[in-house]
Amino acid sequence: MAKLAEEKNLEGSQYQILLSCPFGLSPSQVSVDFSKSHDRVPHPDPDLEDSISQVWEKRTQGNSSLFNGQKFRYGSYSLDGDGGGTNEVPHVCLRLGLTDYRTFVGTNLSSLWEKFLVTSQDDSIRCRHTSSPLGNGAVIETSDKKIIVLRRSNNVGEFPGHYVFPGGHPEPTAVGIDYHQLENNVQTGELLNKKVTQEMFDSIICEVVEETGIPASSLSPPLFIGISRRELNARPAMFFFVKCSHHSDDIPRLYSSAEDGFESTRLHTVSLDELKMMTSRMPGCHHGGYALYELMLQRLNNIKETSVLAKEDDT
Repeated sequence: MAKLAEEKNLEGSQYQILLSCPFGLSPSQVSVDFSKSHDRVPHPDPDLEDSISQVWEKRTQGNSSLFNGQKFRYGSYSLDGDGGGTNEVPHVCLRLGLTDYRTFVGTNLSSLWEKFLVTSQDDSIRCRHTSSPLGNGAVIETSDKKIIVLRRSNNVGEFPGHYVFPGGHPEPTAVGIDYHQLENNVQTGELLNKKVTQEMFDSIICEVVEETGIPASSLSPPLFIGISRRELNARPAMFFFVKCSHHSDDIPRLYSSAEDGFESTRLHTVSLDELKMMTSRMPGCHHGGYALYELMLQRLNNIKETSVLAKEDDT
């Protein structure tokens, strides 16, 4: 069920679908292995490693808005079951470490970012020297089947003016993580993994509420549909499918009072055809989020067609 694919948008940026879960996974079908073993590995070239602090110092000079917050680092995943008509319930384990914004700026967002990559077909090895913070995004479907898309502000650090799905990052501090603690206590480790898993799902609802103004009570429990990564900067993001009980006509009014509305300049509610046209102006990881949504829709259509054929056979 894990699918690795590469696509190209009209601007030449690429994305990879690292993991496709078109059946949609609930929190009970997702777990996290949070461990220091999934942290970034320092690059053996000391000059390249030193460039991280140099890039950060240059970026922070005269910019007091930047701060070095902790982020979850994406390492890899394991997948059990494929949800393809068997009795086996699919389950994904996300292997996550800890990183920070400083290291992200100095590796993934550095002009030298490609030098941090390793030539390997194994994704966890290829990106072992990058920060790879795990972002998130939500494909939100309104009651009239429109999809919510934001136009990024020109003041943001990444892809100003581009179209994106609402999202951000799950936050280590939300579950009390500031650094790696001793991992010799099995019970403590299991409890922390459960908290981190819940943060994966809680955080995307928080991001949607803050960026769109839609109240959490109007949103369905999110379903995890996969992970994509843009090739530019090797930036990973997990995507969720969420239903909204509001009609698309209600969304602009809610957006006008969004807490983090400053991160975007406009909200759009669009049809699937319109959304497809917008992907050429999406960062690669969000273009990949659209592809994950398409795979989910294809699976739903296949189920409907199979059901119709089965009924016809019974008559």
